Amino acid sequence: MTAAETPESAVLGERIEDIDVATEMQTSFLEYAYSVIYSRALPDARDGLKPVQRRILYQMSEMGLRPDRGHVKSARVVGEVMGKLHPHGDSAIYDALVRLAQGFTMRVPLVDGHGNFGSLDDGAAASRYTEARLNAAALLMTDGLDEDVVDFVPNYDNQLTQPDVLPAAFPNLLVNGASGIAVGMATNMAPHNLAEVIAAARHLLENPEAGLEELMAFVPAPDLPSGGTIVGLEGVREAYASGRGAFRTRARVSIEKLTARKTGLVVTELPYLVGPERVIEKIKDGVNSKKIAGVSDVTDLTDRKHGLRLVIGIKTGFDPEAVLEQLYRHTPLEDGFSINNVALVGGQPRTMGLKELLQVYLDHRLEVVVRRSKFRLARRQERLHLVEGLLIAILDIDEVIQVIRGSDEAEQARARLMEVFDLSQLQAEYILELRLRRLTKFSRIELENERDRLAAEIEELQALLGSPALIRERVSAELEEVAEKFGTPRRTLLAEAPAKASTRAGKNAPSVQIADEPCRVFLSTTGRAVRVSTAEGAPGIVVPTRRGRHDAVLSSIDTTTRGEIAAVTSAGRIIRFSPIGLTAVPGNSVSLAGGDKIAEYLALTDKRERVLALVSLEREEPVVLGTAQGVVKRIAPGGFPNKPAFECISLKDGDQIVGAGHAADSDELVFVTSDAQLLRFPASTVRPQGAAAGGMAGIKLAPDASVLHFASIPAESAADTVVVTVSDSATTLDGTDAGRAKVSAFDQFPAKGRATGGVRAQSLLKGESGLRLAWVGIAPPRALGADGATRALPEAGARRDASGTSLDAVVDSVGRAIG
Repeated sequence: MTAAETPESAVLGERIEDIDVATEMQTSFLEYAYSVIYSRALPDARDGLKPVQRRILYQMSEMGLRPDRGHVKSARVVGEVMGKLHPHGDSAIYDALVRLAQGFTMRVPLVDGHGNFGSLDDGAAASRYTEARLNAAALLMTDGLDEDVVDFVPNYDNQLTQPDVLPAAFPNLLVNGASGIAVGMATNMAPHNLAEVIAAARHLLENPEAGLEELMAFVPAPDLPSGGTIVGLEGVREAYASGRGAFRTRARVSIEKLTARKTGLVVTELPYLVGPERVIEKIKDGVNSKKIAGVSDVTDLTDRKHGLRLVIGIKTGFDPEAVLEQLYRHTPLEDGFSINNVALVGGQPRTMGLKELLQVYLDHRLEVVVRRSKFRLARRQERLHLVEGLLIAILDIDEVIQVIRGSDEAEQARARLMEVFDLSQLQAEYILELRLRRLTKFSRIELENERDRLAAEIEELQALLGSPALIRERVSAELEEVAEKFGTPRRTLLAEAPAKASTRAGKNAPSVQIADEPCRVFLSTTGRAVRVSTAEGAPGIVVPTRRGRHDAVLSSIDTTTRGEIAAVTSAGRIIRFSPIGLTAVPGNSVSLAGGDKIAEYLALTDKRERVLALVSLEREEPVVLGTAQGVVKRIAPGGFPNKPAFECISLKDGDQIVGAGHAADSDELVFVTSDAQLLRFPASTVRPQGAAAGGMAGIKLAPDASVLHFASIPAESAADTVVVTVSDSATTLDGTDAGRAKVSAFDQFPAKGRATGGVRAQSLLKGESGLRLAWVGIAPPRALGADGATRALPEAGARRDASGTSLDAVVDSVGRAIG
């Protein structure tokens, strides 16, 4: 071949080989896949760490970043790890460092972060702005590295060494979980409760043949850092058995009264790795797309003091529980978690169940304890050998000094010491290095004590290494110490899976609105209101056998849940409202103690204004009012303005309403005054008027007297009606004298004409200025104190003009019993 025919590559000295592209691609891809699987994405089943996490913890330990030391810049940690151990980008190292510090990601964080380490909705600040140090739990992961408990391997440039695995004094893989995507495989492991996992590990250590059911008695399910509720455990059990499964988590939500008339859902815990901003966005999307109904607003009140608090307002008329079920279906308030327990065992990826994961960890921990014990045994034997040589030298120190002084050089002195005193080379070298201050009598005693202590420790270590049972006991005891120090109560609740509700449209779809069904609204004399269903099939209203707090009824009315009723106030106003937002109580256990304060429910701004009665503006019977100055008024049906609130009587200065209700022509009206006068007269004698009218004279009052009580008595109930009166004293302070009370039959009081003075209702004794309290209603009466507690009244049957019986406690109000 001539020079002109020589290939250019040969002239340039290049070497060209023909290769198969398919083979090269396959080989390169496999090498890449192996690298990702073994060196990046999957954790080691022994310490539960990926290589980058292990290198971070090891390097921080080498830097002395202990919990009792100050924080250092995260950028410094990243630089040390990248420069010495991890030849990849700084962002990957910092991301791993951030995850190790996030309490909402890891059940037991291993890094103590200072600064903005991110949230579920936002990333962390740059590494130059944050600081970090090891957490106390991280010391358990690295404890013993200086005692040859694990193998060390070269770093990426063979200049340094790093641990192949960390000693890991607790099962970190199960406790903190893991996630990663490799090539052709992935891992996704849920966090667990440390104390539960250690209890299961100790049980398996003592009972190697233990089955899954026994282990699940200790570890029933994952324990997520964010709390929440796991619904249904079938998927968890499947994952514990096979290594793969799924479960669903729900937020922890409570139904609370936001205001007197508004109910809301308060979210205090969210599913794992779900942030509040994501929930808010999904709720807004659902409302806009008409998938979610009944939500009025969403407010994030989360702060550092109170933690997560997401408030979801519910529109009036919607059932909060039904709205919550909608939110579970259409938002991340209910989320799924797929378990895929893939980790490296012996350098190979394996899918493992609960028992296998625990067994791999225990095998590792047993090996760590064995290697640590061998290391400690060797070190103590070496030290004992030196101590015994020192004791020989001290016992005959003069001859030792003579041998050393008679030698020409150190080599000769070492040889002669070994020959004369029968010492080993190490002992002779140690004696030659001995300082003169160690030749005191006290030093000899110290050495003898050290010799005895070392001998005892050597014996203990030899016994430990000679007994696998003792090694297992040691591992179990160390795990117990970790659980006692770092164990915390379970955060995630466990619940049975709920029955699947129908999601089909139409008549079978569950309604989120509260049904418009018959109900009865009760108003107590202490100003509390409740709603009780009277629909067909609902439990009947039962009078409690025991008298409860606030259980004296001032007024009640039958209506429907979504209907409209009205409240008559002492200021002469009628306020329309719907009872749908009132607290609903079951009819078989009615109690007014948990009712809503009606003044707050109606948003009354004047504290002096009180609600006196509940009425219907659609009934045929006129609404009747009685005032403190003796005015009576009946309002004609249909004569009410179409306004939410309006005046129902034109009051004179200083006057106020003291009682209200409904009154047909056949009913009777009754006034009771402060000077112990009672007047009853037919309601037909009061001509109905318009809402703006000022009423007419009802009772003729004596000077300085006023009306204490006004009521309407249905004709059919007159025989069951009683009159309760309580006297007042002019010589004692208010609230100090309970006074005298009597209960008389209403029939004892004769009827008089309207605008007359009535008849005496109670005889007043010396020192009594008049009546402090009066009530006319259907028996039996119920008396309450100012705190809502029940007070005893005299038996019924007293004469109408009797002086009454002394009370044991002050009575603040009287009403009728529930029924």
